[in-house]
Amino acid sequence: MIGFYILLCLEEELMQNETHLVTLEEILTAQSAIKDKVHRTPMAYSSFFSNLTGHEVSLKLELFQKTGSFKVRGVSNKMASLSPEAMKKGVITLSAGNAAQAVAWGATQYGVPSTVIMPQNSVVMKQHATRGYGGDVLLTDGNLLEYCMQVKEERDLTLVHPFDDLHLIAGHGSLGLEILEDLPECDVVFVGIGGGGLISGVATAVKHKNPNTKIIGVEPEGAPTLTNSLEKGEALPLSDVNTIADGLGAPFAGKHTYQHVKAFVDEVVLVSEGEIKTALRMIWERCKVMAEPAAAASVAALIHNKVELPTGSNVCCVISGGNVDLDQVDKLLA
Repeated sequence: MIGFYILLCLEEELMQNETHLVTLEEILTAQSAIKDKVHRTPMAYSSFFSNLTGHEVSLKLELFQKTGSFKVRGVSNKMASLSPEAMKKGVITLSAGNAAQAVAWGATQYGVPSTVIMPQNSVVMKQHATRGYGGDVLLTDGNLLEYCMQVKEERDLTLVHPFDDLHLIAGHGSLGLEILEDLPECDVVFVGIGGGGLISGVATAVKHKNPNTKIIGVEPEGAPTLTNSLEKGEALPLSDVNTIADGLGAPFAGKHTYQHVKAFVDEVVLVSEGEIKTALRMIWERCKVMAEPAAAASVAALIHNKVELPTGSNVCCVISGGNVDLDQVDKLLA
């Protein structure tokens, strides 16, 4: 687990002297800035989940996004915001998965050098993908964040946070705009929560466009990051993370994301490992899309009735990514 003191130092650096909530204007600006860089992913009606739940269920298939996850929306907007000097020097991030690939890909699209700090034991396929997208991957078996901050200072790089950044949140908000463009009658949106960057952007966009649409955040029982923070009234770290949904396993709540979730999210619910696995199997078998466990959490909350909804509600579940470690498939379905 990353040291709490180091996490606090990172958060202080990334507060950017800005503590405001992202505005609809900022999200629209981000959408315009990244439209030629990212996919406009499809919305697919699911007759299977509709019949199962008694609601009208659609899936926002963000797993078909560049690099296989929503992350490139925010990263692309972050790159577009950098000064020419910062672009020339380059950026750095730390991640074992989707954020690593997104930063490498996004930086390359803008001609920005990228350094990505990854754990020595991270999935080799993800290391190869990150290098393939143009990232300079540095591996460590020590403290990931300590090493990242050391390299950042040595190379004078700009840190791209995996989730707690206003430009990232605004970029992710473009997904929320697309949901309402494709499903204007949407009553409720289910979104998985890791560090909270995605739900912060989606909730902000949706609530500004249609305040009556409910936003439900979903966390694994083994990583109740925002649940704990909301209960305690401040952004807090977790002492332990244990979930197959590694994309939802952020060890702390971001200060920006905490404020956005508190302002725009109607409810945060928890799902068990078994419930995630059940949803994952159904998505694979009945919808024919290879979602990752983190992406299945939204569906898990719906099919296991974590929120009471009027029969026939128009529901959108965000399928946030599809970067599945194929070596772990047997474990995921066990």
